[in-house]
Amino acid sequence: MISIDLIESTAEVLMDKAAIEIPQDYLDGLEATASVEDGDLSSFVLQAMLENYKAAKEDRRAMCGDTGCPRWYVKMGNEAQIEGGPVALEEALRRATATATNGVPLRPNRVHPLWRTDHDNNVGINAPEIEYGFEPSAPGQGDWIDLTTVHKGGLFGTDYRMLFPSDGIEGIKRFYLDSLVAFGKRGLACQPAIIGIGLGGSKDTCMVLGKRAACLRTVGDRNPDPRIAELEMEFKELGNSIGMGAMGFVGKSMVVDCHIEVGYCHTGGMQMSVHAFCLSSRRACARVHADGRVEHRTDPQWFTPFQRRETVEWPATATAAQ
Repeated sequence: MISIDLIESTAEVLMDKAAIEIPQDYLDGLEATASVEDGDLSSFVLQAMLENYKAAKEDRRAMCGDTGCPRWYVKMGNEAQIEGGPVALEEALRRATATATNGVPLRPNRVHPLWRTDHDNNVGINAPEIEYGFEPSAPGQGDWIDLTTVHKGGLFGTDYRMLFPSDGIEGIKRFYLDSLVAFGKRGLACQPAIIGIGLGGSKDTCMVLGKRAACLRTVGDRNPDPRIAELEMEFKELGNSIGMGAMGFVGKSMVVDCHIEVGYCHTGGMQMSVHAFCLSSRRACARVHADGRVEHRTDPQWFTPFQRRETVEWPATATAAQ
């Protein structure tokens, strides 16, 4: 049985880590981007960002004044048992979000869309978002939960379009570039960023896949389908070839990495979403075990073979390999 108090205390630590400690994979990617950037203003922004990240960690302050919209991704092992059940789990994550908002502190960004009601704690109707996943495991090895918090920029940096099969790869490229140009020219996202692309599914699934691709995969990670992995590399280079750099200034540092996730869709369509994580790439993760152990990491490890499964049933051999 996984302690609800341990879940809540771990969640509070994760909120602090996500706001302050930039993941090493993203920091390495950002430094690599800065090393080749030759635009004056873009280079200045990148260097300022790197200095700010160092200062934030040393001073234990949030790395950006706008701490985005905290959200949670929860993955449960197949044998996980939570004290108080899933309702208690969700209550604990909401309490941890409110506590961290005042403790880290985080900017209280969440308001009612019409009345602009603000509880001053980033908690309200359908906030924070909590998404769930499940994972198979060998007998006796599945009593755990993974908690991942992502502080995602909450305004723009997202677009969607219904394409058609005849649009093909070239149509995907056009929409991708249209989105990046709009993000840069209109200030709709803070570059550079990890770009996530969702392809297929229904409209809501497509949006979810694109956001997860941006927020839950690390820099350098590749889709297991070699053809999609090749597209990811091509799209990264393509995104950095449009003459835009950090914060939309002239340069070549728009994209730190590009990740693509797919879902089967209707025969007549080809949905596509584009999501820019923010220049802080704020995420933190921990696995909480029933025996009280807590293992912290920055890689959510969300997209396992099981999460990408395409068969009716999950083969027993694949389950045992988890």
